[in-house]
Amino acid sequence: MTLHRITTWQALSQLPGAATARYPQGAPFAQMLRHGSMSVELYRPQGQDLQTPHAQDELYVVVAGRGEFFCGGDTQEFGPGDCLFVPAGLEHRFTRFDEDFITWVIFYGPQGGEANTSSLTNSSST
Repeated sequence: MTLHRITTWQALSQLPGAATARYPQGAPFAQMLRHGSMSVELYRPQGQDLQTPHAQDELYVVVAGRGEFFCGGDTQEFGPGDCLFVPAGLEHRFTRFDEDFITWVIFYGPQGGEANTSSLTNSSST
């Protein structure tokens, strides 16, 4: 297997992506890695987050910037280094964010998300 590596700065050089009707100034995301069901994008919205629910589970790993994240009826503050989980199909968006906000987005698993056989838990070890 070959190691695949992309830096945040390399990914930023791919933004904005191609212009579309939804993103006339260019898409605020660029897919950088893909393997099986997993894909990794760099996401840098400008002014407003226009996301709609996705068909796969996803993780956001915040690189830079602070703000508020709305997910499933709850709003929570975030900052650099935070990891945010969103189950497939759940309404979510960044409702307020700094101008320098950048996050990695990792989509994975089957369409509709992984089976929820247990509650999501926060765990840490020392």
